[in-house]
This record gives sequence, structure tokens and C-alpha cells, in this order.
Amino acid sequence: MAAPALRAGQRRVVALGARLARSAAFEGRQHRQQKLHDQAGEPATKPATCLGLLAAQHERGLFQEIFPPQAAEEQLVELLEPGRPPVTVYCGFDPTADSLHVGHLLTVLGLLHFQRAGHNVIALVGGATARLGDPSGRTKERESLPEAHARENGEGLREGLRRLFAHHRELFWAGGARLGEVTVLDNADWLEREPVVGFLGAVGGHLRMGTLLSRQSCRARLSSPEGMGLAEFLYPALQAYDFLHLHRRHGCRVQLGGADQLGNIMSGYELVSKVTGEDVFGITVPLITSTTGNKLGKSAGNAVWLNRNRTSPFELYQFFVRQPDSIVKRQLFTFLPLPEINHIMEMHAQEPEKWGPQKRLAAEVTKLVHGKEGLESAKRCTRALYYSNIAALESMSDLELQELFREAPYLEMLYEPGTTVLDLCRKTGAVADGPRGHQGITSGGVSINHMQVTNPDAVLIAGQHILRNGLSLLRVGKKNYYIIKWLQLLEEETC
Repeated sequence: MAAPALRAGQRRVVALGARLARSAAFEGRQHRQQKLHDQAGEPATKPATCLGLLAAQHERGLFQEIFPPQAAEEQLVELLEPGRPPVTVYCGFDPTADSLHVGHLLTVLGLLHFQRAGHNVIALVGGATARLGDPSGRTKERESLPEAHARENGEGLREGLRRLFAHHRELFWAGGARLGEVTVLDNADWLEREPVVGFLGAVGGHLRMGTLLSRQSCRARLSSPEGMGLAEFLYPALQAYDFLHLHRRHGCRVQLGGADQLGNIMSGYELVSKVTGEDVFGITVPLITSTTGNKLGKSAGNAVWLNRNRTSPFELYQFFVRQPDSIVKRQLFTFLPLPEINHIMEMHAQEPEKWGPQKRLAAEVTKLVHGKEGLESAKRCTRALYYSNIAALESMSDLELQELFREAPYLEMLYEPGTTVLDLCRKTGAVADGPRGHQGITSGGVSINHMQVTNPDAVLIAGQHILRNGLSLLRVGKKNYYIIKWLQLLEEETC
């Protein structure tokens, strides 16, 4: 019986979405009319309506489904109206690794949009639930996560979440209106203290087996040869209890999650509404997929991480620069106003070779994740690698070079006056001994700092072969790089 109810609910979601779309379209017409008035020098007129948070994010494509649809249409739209008391919204992040990844970004952006509208947000690290493993979208059971690893990973996620919210406040918030409060919690703080019998007695009677068994993730696993363990089966109950706990302690009314979390969000709605008699809501955001349509994440093996020690600012920047127009035109990962996005895409249609929207998207995301310094580092690495910019190469730090050429050997060498190109190549092991190595240089297969060298006996010159930052970038062939850090004996040569 649960499946037909879900389908009916989805029809109501479409109806709500259509209403929000009409509201957004009307506001868009008001904005264009106001722009024409401004251009004509006529007195400014106030729009007849104000585009609400739900309508704005629905038009942007960030908010995908809202549950339950009928109550959301009747109550949530009103609760989120400007001037009303702030609503508390939460989203959970299981620490299956010590870093967030790009797959988490849209849920974080969802929280940030609520915060920008003056509402309070909770980022919940699932230190307890991560040890069980969410079965959503899984074809087999996750490996068990030891408690110590869950704690360590949880600290990494808390740090990453705080960094994102701090960068947003510092770099993307102009001030003026109220910015909602942000709280970072860990469900291990209450779930690990909850006795099993007490938990089942308080929660078990309110969650129906038929409903849990009807979830797509559960049906798929139960029909598979491997089956489904009790721990995974109870995961939705624990996530639902998180919602109940946050509702009781923090007045939380909305749970945010990826599109694959709708079943778990529905369980939370059912539990909270049955126990408290109050209406709560769930909102999903789209899943982030690769160009081949596969979900991005740790389990899929294609995660693009948000911690610098896993994915450098340059690598993150380039990931978004390579996105196709179909992804970029929505600018889901930015706070850019929709009219500005439309203008960027209009300019792109005239000059597609400049990759303007891709570069803007990459810059906005990199700045949010790594701050201003991270964005500058990404641009510096881009100029050094793709534009053979010597000035950029010379201003790079040791860390940036190692991030840019992750597979390249990093060698520290003492500089000796009279060192030749051939000496350098042989000491690094870049060319073979004997005539073959000599020939590799004379044939044009070697470059230092993006400059081809063909004379094996040429003496290394400070400022040309050795940059002012004491580094040399040696390339042999098309892809074999070597990073050389010249030690203290070089100081007098480079002064």
C-alpha cells in the first residue's frame, strides 16, 4: 500500500513544482519589466510578489522534491515567507571518509541558501549511522567502519563543514539581512547513549514494516543473492530518530538530502509526525553525476574531494572547467542571481571558445571550498601548466608543484657550479647513461621550465633553468616530469 501513496505523493510534488515554477516565471517577468522601466528612466515600481526561497531554488533546479507535497504547499511556503520566524533545517553527512566530496556540495549549498534566507541550519555528522552504512543506492553491504575510524573521519567532516560555512560568510555574504545560525552536530552524541530496548520501544512501534520493506533500496537488496543485514535494514530508523531528536531539541522542521534519500526522509517524517503530531518536511536536491551518468562519490570510486590533501584546488578547479554546457548553464553550485547566469550564458553563445561559464563556475566553487588563496593557487597552476607561464611557475610553492605534478618525483639536489643539462638529467634518472641519454636531449625531448633544451653541455643558469623560488621543472618526453628543489648552495647564485 505504501508504493501507490508514494506515487500519488510524487504527483503532488509535480503539482507543487508547477506552482513554484509559475511563481518563479511571474517574478521573472516582473524583474524584466522593472529593468525596462529602469532603462527608460521611469520611476521604480515594486514587484507585485516576492520570489520565495522554495520558488527561487526550484527555478534554479536546486530543490527537486518536497515532501509531503500537500502540507508543503499549505504550510511550508508560508513558514518560509520573509518576515516570519526562522525555521531550522538539517542535513546529514555520514563520515565514511575523512573528507567531504563534490557529491556533498549541493546539499551544503541547500543549507547555505536556507541560511542566506535567515533560517538556522544544522550540519549533522553521522558518527553513529556511518558504522552501519546507508543501504540507499547500494548493491551490496558496506564494509564495517570501526568506531575509531568513524571518530577520526567525523572530525575531518566537521572541520570541512565549518570551513565551507566560514568561507561563505567571509567571501559570499555581503551582510545587511540576517544570516541564519549554523550548528555542527554528531549523532553519536545521542545514538551511542540510547539503549537498544529503549530505542526500539520508543521508535519501533511508529515505523511500519510494510512501509520500510516497500522502499526501493530495501526491495532491491532483499531480492539480491547477498540479501540485506539487520544493521542496514535499521538504518532508516536511526536516521528517522535523528530527525525526531533534532525536532525535540532544536525545533528542526525540515530535513534536506540527496534525491536518493527520499525514502529515509519519508521515514523521518512519519516518525516525527506520529510521535509529536506536528508537521515536518523533507526536501531533496539532485544527485551529482559524472559525464557518463554515474553518481559521484567514494563508493563509485570517482570522488572529487574537498580536502586539499586529497584533491588540490587546481584539480577541483579543472573538474568544473571541464563540465559540459548542460551542467554549467544551471550554475547550481553558485550564488549568482539567475539574471546574471542568463547573461553569462548569452555571452557564452557568442564566444564559446572562451569557456566563460565554465571558468566562472570553477572559480566560484574553488573559492567556496578553498578560499581566495586556494582560487589563486588553482589559477596559478593553470597558467603554469596550460599556458607555459614562467612567471606563474616561478611564483609557485613547493606544495603547489607537488600537487600539480602528483606523479612526478620530487628531488632535492645540491647545486654545484658548472652543472650541465646532461648532469641534471642523469642525476635525476630522467635519461639513460651513455649515448642514448645524450641523444634524447639533442633530439628535443627535454625541456626545463617549459623551455626546450637541445645542448646537453649547456650549463644551468640561475633565472633561466633555475627559477627564483629555487625550483626547476624538468620534463622528458610528453608526460614525464621531475621537480628539483635546489638546496642552500644555490642561494648565492640566485641572489
